[in-house]
Amino acid sequence: MQSQGNLMKLPRRKFLYLAAGGAALSALSHVARAQAYPSRPVHIIVGFPAGGTNDIHARLIAEWLSRQFGRSFIVENRPGATGTIATEAVVRASPDGYTLHLCGSTELRNDILYKELKFSFMRDTAPIASLALSPLVLVVHPSLSARSVPELIAAAKANPDALTVASPGVGSAPHVSWELFRVMTGTRMLHVPYRGGAPAITALLGQQVQVYFSNIAEAIEHIKADRLRALAVTGAARVPTLPDVPTIGEFVPGYESVGWVGIVAPRDTPGAIIDTLNHAINAGLADPKTKQTITDWGEIVFAGSPAEFGKFMANEHEKWGKVIRAANIKL
Repeated sequence: MQSQGNLMKLPRRKFLYLAAGGAALSALSHVARAQAYPSRPVHIIVGFPAGGTNDIHARLIAEWLSRQFGRSFIVENRPGATGTIATEAVVRASPDGYTLHLCGSTELRNDILYKELKFSFMRDTAPIASLALSPLVLVVHPSLSARSVPELIAAAKANPDALTVASPGVGSAPHVSWELFRVMTGTRMLHVPYRGGAPAITALLGQQVQVYFSNIAEAIEHIKADRLRALAVTGAARVPTLPDVPTIGEFVPGYESVGWVGIVAPRDTPGAIIDTLNHAINAGLADPKTKQTITDWGEIVFAGSPAEFGKFMANEHEKWGKVIRAANIKL
């Protein structure tokens, strides 16, 4: 092997030729690894228990990828600390494509809400593919006189803090969706946090609270049975599962709040592997059966490139950072 000193004595043209050859070999090595990928089981880490929203998305996409690649994609649940335990495990994993993270808006908000984390979701992960957008539905108990968003706003302004709005916890999607609504409408309601979506729904059904920004899947059967009244959905467009329910934006211009789920990997995962996974996942999202499953959950299929997913997350991080800081939400 030539020493560094001998290399420096090489003619410039020969030195550049050798350097270019080394770079080409490195690029070929990356391509070869991507072509061989995956050669063993891939783990998809989920930060919440089995049966939850993130878990069912992970299992849906894991089944598709297992069929596409002929290799096992294994869902591994690591619940705790609002998803931060799972995210830290992923960012500390080898960036070789064999540890992925099914994540969403919760993990992104954690990046803002927690001040003592030893990692950064935005800095330490690489976007692979977005999967679905999850608008919420603004529901009230039928005993409440308000039958529309304008009527709810009027009632809240007439009696500040008289109405109560539930959430599944401080910093959750329903909580920050309410905070955005509060700021944009100038209304005041008393926030009542619960330990999860199920207790919040139960409290609303029992008239312990009057208002809730709910996951559509959790509320839809109660809406159909007239146990809850749907006033509006929080996304930019109406959803197929509730076609007659307007958006909040139809009454409050510019309002939009959606949850989302997607797949990321540890930072520095080879681009060729990321592209391989992105193409396979997008093929799954284009499959009619998969699309129908996601639609039945009250969600919207959200496919795109890694770059588009990364830009979307950056925009969401900026938007909710402003809301969280303005509302002084801390964990």
